[in-house]
Amino acid sequence: MTTTLICDCNKTMPLEPKTLGTALAESLPLHSSLCRREAASFQRAVQSGDDVVVACTQEKRLFAELAAQVPAATSPIRFVNIRETGGWSRDARSAMPKIAALLAAARLPEPDPVSTVRYVSQGRLLIVGPLDEAEKAAALVADSLDVTIFSQGAGAAGGAQERRWPVLAGRIDSLAGWLGAFRLQWTRDNPIDLDLCTRCNACVAACPEQAIGLDYQIDMAKCSAHRDCERACTAAGAIRFDRPPEAFDGDFDLVLDLGAAPQIDWHAPPQGYFHLPGGVAHPQGPQILLRLRDMDGEFEKPKFFDYNQKLCAHSRNEVVGCSACIDVCSAHAVSSAKERQRIVVNPHLCVGCGACTTVCPTGALGYAYPRAPDQGLKLRTLLSSYAGAGGRDAVLLLHSEEGGQALVAQLGRQAQLGKAQGVPANVIPVGLFHAASTGIDLWLSAVAFGASQLCVLVTGEEAPQYLAALQTQAALAQSLLHGLGYTGTHFRIVEAASVAALDGALGALRDTRPQVPDKVARFAVGGDKRSTLELALDHLTEAAPALKAQPDTPIAIPLPPGAPFGTVAVDKDKCTLCLACVGACPAGALQDNQNAPQLRFIEKNCVQCGLCETTCPERAISLVPRLLVAPERKQPVVLNEARPWSCIRCAKPFGTQKAIEAMLGKLAGHAMFQGEALERLKMCSDCRVIDLYSAQGEMKITDL
Repeated sequence: MTTTLICDCNKTMPLEPKTLGTALAESLPLHSSLCRREAASFQRAVQSGDDVVVACTQEKRLFAELAAQVPAATSPIRFVNIRETGGWSRDARSAMPKIAALLAAARLPEPDPVSTVRYVSQGRLLIVGPLDEAEKAAALVADSLDVTIFSQGAGAAGGAQERRWPVLAGRIDSLAGWLGAFRLQWTRDNPIDLDLCTRCNACVAACPEQAIGLDYQIDMAKCSAHRDCERACTAAGAIRFDRPPEAFDGDFDLVLDLGAAPQIDWHAPPQGYFHLPGGVAHPQGPQILLRLRDMDGEFEKPKFFDYNQKLCAHSRNEVVGCSACIDVCSAHAVSSAKERQRIVVNPHLCVGCGACTTVCPTGALGYAYPRAPDQGLKLRTLLSSYAGAGGRDAVLLLHSEEGGQALVAQLGRQAQLGKAQGVPANVIPVGLFHAASTGIDLWLSAVAFGASQLCVLVTGEEAPQYLAALQTQAALAQSLLHGLGYTGTHFRIVEAASVAALDGALGALRDTRPQVPDKVARFAVGGDKRSTLELALDHLTEAAPALKAQPDTPIAIPLPPGAPFGTVAVDKDKCTLCLACVGACPAGALQDNQNAPQLRFIEKNCVQCGLCETTCPERAISLVPRLLVAPERKQPVVLNEARPWSCIRCAKPFGTQKAIEAMLGKLAGHAMFQGEALERLKMCSDCRVIDLYSAQGEMKITDL
């Protein structure tokens, strides 16, 4: 059982509780001050033990405090926003079906928990940058963290006279790792050893070229090596021009980079790495320093992905095929292990964008936060509830839970103030951990479930390769629907970094009515990506306008390169049926025939990874991306076949005539294959051994 609580403070939304209650099969009294004057209604609900859905996200913290005051409160509480997403809009009076859908989705059970990734930080902070700025930052966090400074010049003021923290200097060779496991490698290549330096300033005063600053390092471009500084430092012995460069390394838990250019120049840097160009005066300086102060201890985050090596099309026999996940990852979390026929995902570097799972053609990488079945159930619930409440032409707006959700909320507020139109009544916002975490399997399923359009909101926080991947997915999905005869635009990438841009983009959707199937699909999204795609395509194909016009004519829909569907073209003049491609195919699309020399192909299984193309020694295979709408797509077809070669001694068939003739042609001029040796190549393996041992002129190992 679920209890739903709706509150309309100051009656700013034209809600219809009876309409919503009918759609949800539940009595829905309308509250006006649930978090304050009517708080007792909420507290009674959380004592029931039933799930409680509160249609208010603004006062989540206050509701949590109210629930904590009730000793017998055992009900799980979930929150859903119906105000900025629907009630505050120019179309608010028509938004009851959408609000019913949002409430219905909020009633779904929580997805199963995912495994976690653990970080351990001992508070060892490395600050990299100009010495004066580094010491300012160190002074603000040193009471909580163990600070080490890597000096990159004196800065405007130079270092303080008192050395309060260890200072390193030299050339950074590498900096890599993540929270709790950073490794710095550097070379000390300056004549001044900072460990021995006492900051007496004698060298600074002695240097006639002013080559030594208050970072206590010699600028070798200015120095003429007259050695006055070395003589001035006799007591401490910190300066030696004959000291060879030395390599060092060190381990740290956190990195604060104050340099103008970041040491780790990634769109999604590792956890525990922060870049503040210019130092603590940066606008985000106070926020980051506060975060650093709290990053001593143990931390966890979700493990965002599942990996099934058996499905992976990355490599076979150290030949690389698909590398889509490696190419798209902005966090450098995915790498190749072609010698192990797999990819490797570093969970500590993964930031949960899900783009790797979106572009994976086989489903070897699956998104786990939440998993595809949970996402599919949510989309199906939203769309079925929307239609059941009388809604039409549903548009799903997928957005991130950070920048995207904030922009949707701002749009609702502006609409309530009369400065924007707001989210249209038929546009249903759907929050995702990251906008790039879904692809064509869920998108096509959404159309099969009744969506007329699916839009993905990108706000500029996404990596460029993520935007490119989403655009590619949208073009691919649209090509499939157009090929099946559905008119209109069903998939859009909405690029909006401001409320005005989002308002305009959503407003442009009001009058669009793309063609969709008349019948709604009932299948459940599964954990296997290819199976979900097949279910969605089967439903869309069954009602395809193109097939209704020509029911008995197969349709081959051309697709862009990189599409996960297609066939292979085999040049029969080049192909010798060596079947290397069969061994390389990870999806079982290419097959042999145990009873005849044949190369067979099941198009439904092909993921267009290209391993067959790169493995083929004769370069006889090429990829043809397409979707074949015909029964033959799911049946094995013969791509090439040949007459078998018969052993010249026992007549047993082995190999193919073309392959044996090609081998004979290549080896006929070789010194080791002359006379009887060449004839043995025409024999099966058994007869070859027999002939070798029965030949009179052959030297045998037993004769030695």
